[in-house]
Amino acid sequence: MFGRAGKASKKKDGAAAGPRTVTLIGKPGCHLCEEARTVVAAVCEEAGAVWEEKDITRDEELHRAYWEQIPVVLVDGEQHTFWKVDPERLRRALAS
Repeated sequence: MFGRAGKASKKKDGAAAGPRTVTLIGKPGCHLCEEARTVVAAVCEEAGAVWEEKDITRDEELHRAYWEQIPVVLVDGEQHTFWKVDPERLRRALAS
């Protein structure tokens, strides 16, 4: 599942870098993943960020790395949080 692209972000030198990307890593049937999906979708819509979702049951490497932490949220490939997504913290991360 993918969110929509939005406003371009700025690199530290002021050059446009394209939209920020948020990745939600989870699995089907996970109630915390459902809650995280709702928060990620809403915040990314507000911030103009792109988001994607990855299923640990379909990727052995992700399963090994994150099975005890799902849902996990990455911002531009870096781990941002796990278990519970704080919308204000995610907004701040996407704005920086």
